[in-house]
Amino acid sequence: MELITGAEILVRCLKEEGVECMFGYPGGAVLHIYDALYAQDDIKHVLVRHEQAALHAADGYARASGKTGVALVTSGPGLTNAVTGIANAYMDSIPLVVFSGQVPTALIGNDAFQEVDAVGITRPCVKHNFLVRDIKQLAETVKKAFYIASTGRPGPVLIDLPKDVTITKAEYHYPKKVKLRSYNPTVKGHAGQIRKAVDLILSAKRPMLYTGGGVILSDGSPELVELTQLLGYPITNTLMGLGAYPATDHQFIGMLGMHGTYEANMAMHECDVLIAIGARFDDRVTGKIDKFCPTAKIVHVDIDPSSISKNVQVDIPIVGSVPSVLRAMISVIRDEKLKPDAEALASWWRQIDEWRDVKSLHYKNSDTVIKPQYVIQKLYQVTEGKAIITSDVGQHQMWAAQYYHFDRPRQWINSGGLGTMGFGLPAAMGAKLAFPDQDVACVTGDGSIQMMLQELSTMKQYHTPVKIVNLNNGYLGMVRQWQEFFYQKRYSMTYLEALPNFVMLAEAYGHVGMRIEKPGDVEGALREAFAMKDRTVFLDFITDQSENVFPMIPSGGGQNEMLLAERDEMVSTHDEGMVLL
Repeated sequence: MELITGAEILVRCLKEEGVECMFGYPGGAVLHIYDALYAQDDIKHVLVRHEQAALHAADGYARASGKTGVALVTSGPGLTNAVTGIANAYMDSIPLVVFSGQVPTALIGNDAFQEVDAVGITRPCVKHNFLVRDIKQLAETVKKAFYIASTGRPGPVLIDLPKDVTITKAEYHYPKKVKLRSYNPTVKGHAGQIRKAVDLILSAKRPMLYTGGGVILSDGSPELVELTQLLGYPITNTLMGLGAYPATDHQFIGMLGMHGTYEANMAMHECDVLIAIGARFDDRVTGKIDKFCPTAKIVHVDIDPSSISKNVQVDIPIVGSVPSVLRAMISVIRDEKLKPDAEALASWWRQIDEWRDVKSLHYKNSDTVIKPQYVIQKLYQVTEGKAIITSDVGQHQMWAAQYYHFDRPRQWINSGGLGTMGFGLPAAMGAKLAFPDQDVACVTGDGSIQMMLQELSTMKQYHTPVKIVNLNNGYLGMVRQWQEFFYQKRYSMTYLEALPNFVMLAEAYGHVGMRIEKPGDVEGALREAFAMKDRTVFLDFITDQSENVFPMIPSGGGQNEMLLAERDEMVSTHDEGMVLL
C-alpha cells in the first residue's frame, strides 16, 4: 500500500465519514492539514473569522442537519478561542468532532510557541478527547471520535494533532467499525421498566408529558407525536425541545420553565404523573427543587443513565434511546388496547383550559413604539412558520421561543445550557450551509450580535443569505430586567451607549441594512427582506427599551410562583407592574 501523510490520512478519514462541510481557521500547527484540504474538492472548508465562530457554525450545522459537525483550529489561541464553542456544544449535547493542532511531539511540555494543554483544558467540556502521538493510531482515533460523538448522549469530541504526526507518512487503513470496551450505550429500554411506566402513565388523573432536547437529538419526534396523541395528554417542551411536538397542536400547552407559559408551569406543578422524555431537569425548568412537581410520580426516559435522578429523584427510570423506548410503550398500549381514565382526563383538560384563559403571553401592543414580541409574531407570519430560527441569548431568545410556533424538530437552534451570546449568527450560517434553499433567520439583540459580528464577512465570502432580526433596545436586556426587578433599578453596565450604525455596518460588509422604527413598518420590512433570497439582510428594529419577558419565575421560586405582565383586569401587587400568582 502507498504511504501518505497524516494530513492526507485525516482528509481521507473525513471523506469516509461523509463529511461535506467543515469550519476552521488555519495556523502554523495545522498547515499540513490545510495543504491536504487544498488538494481535494469533496469537503467544503469554510474559513471563519474567529475560532469560536467555527465551533458555533459547526454546531448550527449539526443541529439543523442531524449530522456530526466538524471544526479545525490551530494550536494555542486557536484552541482556547474554540473552548467556548466546545463547551456550548457539550452543554446542549451536540455531536461535534473538533481537530486542534498541537506543537510537535518532541516539544510538548516545553512551553513551545503556541502550545497549550488542549486535552487538559477541554477535559471538563468534551464527551471525550484524544492526543494522537503515533500516526498509526490516527485513522482509528478519527473513527472512534465520530462514533463517540454521535452515539448515546451526543457531544463534542476533540482530537489534538501534533504537527509532526500530520507530516509523517504511513499506510492508510480506515476501520469499518470500532468497539470500545468502556463505552457501550444502552439503546433498548428494559421491558419490565417500560411495563411499569405504562401502568403508571395510564393510572394518572392529572398526567403531564415533559420533553426535552433529547427527543430532537435522537430523531424521536414521530414516536413522541404518536404517543402523545394516542394518550390525549397535555405536553410541554423545554427551550431545547421546542419543535419536537407541533406547537400549533391543541395538546401542546407551551414551553415550561423560567419563562414558560402559565398553563405549562401550573400543569407541571399540579400533575400527579410526570412523564419526562429526553429532558434533564435543569434549574431553569425546575425552579426550586424542593417545590418541583410536589405531588407527582415521575417516569424518566433518557439515553444517559447519569442524568436520571441527578437533579430530581424519579420513580421509574428507563435508560434507552427515545425512539426505541417510545415505540415499546406504544406497542404495549396498542396491543393490549389500554386506555387512560377518560373522565379524569377531561376534568384535567378543563383545568388546563382555565389556566390557558389567563393568557400569560399577553402584552400591550403600541402604535408608536415597536414591541419586540410583535416583531417575532410578524416574523412567524411572514415566514409562515417554516423558517429555521437561530437565536443569541437574552430577552430576544425568550421572545423567539414564546412567539414563534415551532412545528417541526431542528427548526429552533439556540444556546440552551451555556447561554452563549454570539451563538446565533455563526449558527445561522451553519444552518444555511446545511439547507441553502430554506429561509434562515437569526434573532438577536444589540449586545449579542456584537460578539460575533465579524462573521458577516464569512457570510459574504460563502454566500449564506440569512436574515438578521436585531431587537435593538440599547440595553443588555435580560440583565437590565433582573436589575429592574431585583436590584432596585440600579442599571450597572447594561446600557449600551456607543452602538454602531448597524445599517452602515451591514453595508460595509457587502450586505443589505434596514432600520425600522415604526410598528407600521415591521411587516413590510420583513417581507421585503425575505423577498431578497440571495442577500443577507440586517434588520435593525428599534424596540421598546422598557419591555420585559413574562411570565417569569424569580430565582428560588416554584413553578406556581410566576410574575405575569400586568393586565387591566388584574390587580398589581408590585410597583413594577407585575402580578404574583
